[in-house]
Amino acid sequence: MDTKRTILVIEDEPHIALGLKDALEFEGFTVLEAATGKAGLAIAQKDRPDAVLLDLMLPDLNGYQVCEDLRRTNQVVPIIMLTAKSQEADKIRGLQAGADDYVTKPFSIGELVARIRAIFRRTHRPSEPPSFRLGEVTVNVGAQSIQRDGKRAEQLSFYEVELLRLLHERKGQAVGRDELLDKIWGLEANPSNRTIDNFVVKLRKKIEKSPDKPTHILTVYGFGYKLVD
Repeated sequence: MDTKRTILVIEDEPHIALGLKDALEFEGFTVLEAATGKAGLAIAQKDRPDAVLLDLMLPDLNGYQVCEDLRRTNQVVPIIMLTAKSQEADKIRGLQAGADDYVTKPFSIGELVARIRAIFRRTHRPSEPPSFRLGEVTVNVGAQSIQRDGKRAEQLSFYEVELLRLLHERKGQAVGRDELLDKIWGLEANPSNRTIDNFVVKLRKKIEKSPDKPTHILTVYGFGYKLVD
């Protein structure tokens, strides 16, 4: 349980804020609340939370403005934007404003908690590269995208990025399906081994020259997967 982690929820919809507070406290987090952007900025400056859940549509400042202001006063606090907008341009604008991740409503609490814990893992590994190469492909962890030799970047999902990142940490080593499920999804979410296999199929289509004959994301039969250059 994350008993020492404090999360600031900046959300003006009372029922959403209450639902987030109850769910996050159940997961062991301490929760601070603000219903406006200005109130959220004041609390963030005073109490220095470990992460911020930031709604995009607020009654005073919008989420982009709040995010930019947070970044001017606190360069390291992880920020996850919560929004009903799902357009790629909105996501890119949020990331450019300084958000670490972007969750589109409606979302599951299990997914949100997984994203929070993944961000904590990232931010407590200062040596982790922001991007890495796999053959002709560059994987940008922070922007959640891949780019093949100068062509237009293609967005990756949260779980695709986390899967690649974890395999890259153990590059050349076999990583078991159970470990991947536990560290990325959390066993309490009740994912299956087939979940991993489905994401590997998607990633191979985006990364491998010949997805049916992969050279980077290799299957270790009866165990899991490993990443090689």
